[in-house]
Amino acid sequence: MNKVLIIDDEEKLRSLLSKIISLEGFEVVQAADAKKGLQKLETNDIDVIICDVKLPDSSGVELSKIIKDKYPATEIILLTAYGNIPDSVQAIKNGAFDYITKGDDNNKIIPLLYKATEKVVLAKRVLQLEKQLGNKHSFGNIIGKSKTIKAAIDAAKKVAVTNATVLLTGETGTGKEVFAQAIHNNSNRSKQHFVAVNCAAFSKDLLENELFGHKAGAFTGAIKETKGIFEEANNGTVFLDEIGEMPLDLQTKLLRVLETGEFLKVGDSKTTKTNIRFIAATNRDLQKEIEAGTFREDLFYRIAVFQIALPALRERIVDIEDLCIHFLQTFAQKTNKKISGISKLYLEALKQHSWKGNIRELKNVIERSVILNDSEELTVDSLPMDLQNNSTLLYKDKILSAFDLASAEKIHIQKVLNYTNGNKTETARLLNIALTTLYRKLEEYKIS
Repeated sequence: MNKVLIIDDEEKLRSLLSKIISLEGFEVVQAADAKKGLQKLETNDIDVIICDVKLPDSSGVELSKIIKDKYPATEIILLTAYGNIPDSVQAIKNGAFDYITKGDDNNKIIPLLYKATEKVVLAKRVLQLEKQLGNKHSFGNIIGKSKTIKAAIDAAKKVAVTNATVLLTGETGTGKEVFAQAIHNNSNRSKQHFVAVNCAAFSKDLLENELFGHKAGAFTGAIKETKGIFEEANNGTVFLDEIGEMPLDLQTKLLRVLETGEFLKVGDSKTTKTNIRFIAATNRDLQKEIEAGTFREDLFYRIAVFQIALPALRERIVDIEDLCIHFLQTFAQKTNKKISGISKLYLEALKQHSWKGNIRELKNVIERSVILNDSEELTVDSLPMDLQNNSTLLYKDKILSAFDLASAEKIHIQKVLNYTNGNKTETARLLNIALTTLYRKLEEYKIS
């Protein structure tokens, strides 16, 4: 239940407001002056304050600043017997939510109260998430309250304190590297190196050199001996992302490192010892890869000592709002935009999407929305067209015609072009379409 504090020296007005507000389901606390009001704040978790501008011991306008400095998530609605424009301007500058004249309050106070409460709820959730994200690479950095993500976090916490090899499975964009980093940071190797390598990002020879290093003269251009990741990360953790993409002959060499803690540099005949904790990740079904002959069964059993399956975003819809709030805060700060709200239709569109790219895709969508959004809350107009056109999403009973959709798409493309200063390659990336598709649409809509 949301709690409201009424600060006013008129006892009859306090009682009247208290009855009206209580009938709306709010818990009400009262104070006759600023001093008592501040005391109530210290002993109660107040969401919204309704405060008279003229108090026996202070000004409500000045009190607003004191309260907002100490309780930034609390909202303040000021009441005055006489409208005063300079006072109202200063009140808003001091952080007051709104400023209304007594007499109008009967019609305005309840709607204002609900609006202020919505803002408080969002602010508290943001503060909670910021606190949760205080340690960038802790398990607290993993946002979510769904059963599936909590189960994955609990399993990761248990294995983190051991030296067991971990295999993280799940679709692309589910946060496997975030989990790997958190496992490392909660292990006894946390003060040592954490090195991540994407096995799909290198050719066979480059990957071998990256992992094992080489001796001087091992190949043309190898002027001096070079350490590989397995040597550099000694006593630390190596995260092998997309391990299912690793060539078979390198799998054999990796198996030896796992079994003996030794490896051969490229061009060397003497083994090098290392003490590494391995965390691997894949979006492939390694059992099927074993059957197909593209992944070694013995290596699988070595890396899969402890498996953690990370859920797809569509399996944890309940977490979308919290993730959205986090990304909104991140990108609003980066772009210096004052966007603090999220419309219900916007959230509904997100919850109905299939999210093949999972959290990474959601992050990109929120970034684009923040760039395109011109209001104080994210609206469906700033979503990519495929999310806007979701057949189950209602626009307050308005059915968009083909012309409306085309117009919206044209405006959407033009906004992104303006943001990128006409860079068509970057525009295509942000719109998540091919460059050729962008050129076709520019011609179709006659956008220069």
